[in-house]
Amino acid sequence: MNFLYPSFLWALGVLSIPIIIHLFNFRRTTRIYFSNNRFLKQVKEATTARRRLKHYLILASRLLFLFFLVITFCQPIIPAKNQLTNDHAIVLYLDNSQSMSAQMEDKVRGLDAGVAFVKNVVSLFPPDTRYKLITNDFAPFSNSFKTKSEILDLLTQVRLSPVSRTMQEVTDRIRQQSAAHDREVFWISDFQKSTSGTIPAKLDSATQWHLVPIHFAPLSNIFIDSAYLENPFAASGEKNVLRVKVRNDGKRDVDQLSLKLTINNIQSGAGTLDVPQGGVAETTFDLATGLTGLNKARITFNDFPVSFDNEFFFALNFTDKIKIVEIKKDNEPTPIEKVYGNKLVFSYHGFAVSNFNYNELAQADLVVVNGLNTVDPSLTNALLDYINKGGTLLLAPGTQPDVNSLKNLAQVGLNAAPKGELADLDRPDFSNPFFENVFEEKSVSLAMPKAARVIDWGNDRSAILRFKNDQPFLSLFNRGGKVYILASALERDFTDFHQHALFVPVMYRIAASARRNETKHYYTLRENLITLRLDSIKNDEPLKLVGKEEVIPGQRKVGDRVFMEVPKFSIEQGFYKIASQRDTIGLLAFNLDKEESLMDQYSGEEVKTMAGGGDNISIFTASTSETFSNEIKERYLGTPLWKYALLLALLFIVTEILLIRFLK
Repeated sequence: MNFLYPSFLWALGVLSIPIIIHLFNFRRTTRIYFSNNRFLKQVKEATTARRRLKHYLILASRLLFLFFLVITFCQPIIPAKNQLTNDHAIVLYLDNSQSMSAQMEDKVRGLDAGVAFVKNVVSLFPPDTRYKLITNDFAPFSNSFKTKSEILDLLTQVRLSPVSRTMQEVTDRIRQQSAAHDREVFWISDFQKSTSGTIPAKLDSATQWHLVPIHFAPLSNIFIDSAYLENPFAASGEKNVLRVKVRNDGKRDVDQLSLKLTINNIQSGAGTLDVPQGGVAETTFDLATGLTGLNKARITFNDFPVSFDNEFFFALNFTDKIKIVEIKKDNEPTPIEKVYGNKLVFSYHGFAVSNFNYNELAQADLVVVNGLNTVDPSLTNALLDYINKGGTLLLAPGTQPDVNSLKNLAQVGLNAAPKGELADLDRPDFSNPFFENVFEEKSVSLAMPKAARVIDWGNDRSAILRFKNDQPFLSLFNRGGKVYILASALERDFTDFHQHALFVPVMYRIAASARRNETKHYYTLRENLITLRLDSIKNDEPLKLVGKEEVIPGQRKVGDRVFMEVPKFSIEQGFYKIASQRDTIGLLAFNLDKEESLMDQYSGEEVKTMAGGGDNISIFTASTSETFSNEIKERYLGTPLWKYALLLALLFIVTEILLIRFLK
């Protein structure tokens, strides 16, 4: 046992006062004369021994009262397990992800409890202790150590962040600026299983790691798993269907969940659905005709107590048509012209090879070279330049192709294939991303077209379509841009592919992948990069994201592509317009990473075990600010005993009163 204020022990000198009083009786003896002593016979005589015993008990009570009163002011403690030093570096990691908005069992928000825990830490250590506060934003203030007052000021600025961090990311951040002396890390987090990532097998042994789990009451959560258009080739004014998948992360079924769709702040649909526990349910919303330009779609529902993911944002961009350029042998109509004849979706221009203007390539999303047996060198060079700048080319050979000429254009080892009998194509591989959301039903009994090859490029396991003998029929090659190659000529004697129902979705998918302004309907804030394909942006004109605030993200322009970093620390979930100077050229929708909505947690013991279970890892089990304060004081200040000393002092003063009153 130690004393926080041992200097108070000098006050033990007061113990001499009751001893002096009991040793010396300063009262004079008074003699009283009685005329008759017969009345004294009725008084019970007390022996000298009994009087002394009473006096000694009272003396002991007074001494013990004064002794424990003095000890109370000395603040006795049982020594702490961890000793404080005068030169200490404390790293505080506070998880401020959206999941920390959930409530603990005492109805306190997880982030508020975490902030209170940090305040308890900084109030405990000596005034010259330096602290580094790290949040999920990895903000600039986390690059250096701060004083106590600076940390308390920063805590007033901490808000929920849309960014999630894995344990590996956080440990790497802490390790970046390693201090020369031993460090202590207080890790305050809800330890979500879905966002923790791979937990490091061993934490730095030179650092003391203190895990402070934020435990929530048992929670169930409903959130939007995904959303997509039934017709991915959306065009202005056309009717479409928005499909929404809703996921239930709880352990009970949810009945009659009400969802609402608003487009441009006007309610456009509503519906209810039942979501089984741990399952997914799907609902649809009809998109009315007449939608043009940039549209903000928002799906909302009510789910308590986890409400941070009760909104889902979806951008409907109906701005540009897909520009198709076909280079063909003559001016006769072709299957390409027919399939891209929808003027609401496509802007088609067909040219005979003898009358083709190379300037058309600059604005084309997709160039189709159809039915040519040879391609002259000047056209080959122009097309190669177009591909290198990110363009998309579909090569459908003629009936008697010159493979050497086509080889230079395709940049693939082509060989002539002798025409044989028409052979059946194998059914599509539905797991290929090319066919994602193309087929409502993935039927194995799908009737397939037939074709006879005129060119061959060997085995291609990633072919989009192939014959039943595993030879490729349609393949994609990345050559800066995209090059699609067909093995057959689009002629009746060589294939019926262009007359088959499969032809339309395949050609539409190729056109969609070629779209120069091919932005997704929504992004998650866990993504790092957005690729935009824009034609009219000058090199010295940075793009801006305009939403609740205006942000200029990091970006790089290569040809007609802009690679834009997602500014995670500056934006929130919601809509942001892509602006160049005063012009709005696109709309982006950002949602939280759905992994953040999975509320299952690791316990402190589980994290410690997975992190190696070393002696340098300790766990705080407190669930409230008060219990955490007591627990951290016990570890660093020891167990205080002054309350017990005060109780004993009161006990002995009461004992003295009882002895005087009742002990005759």
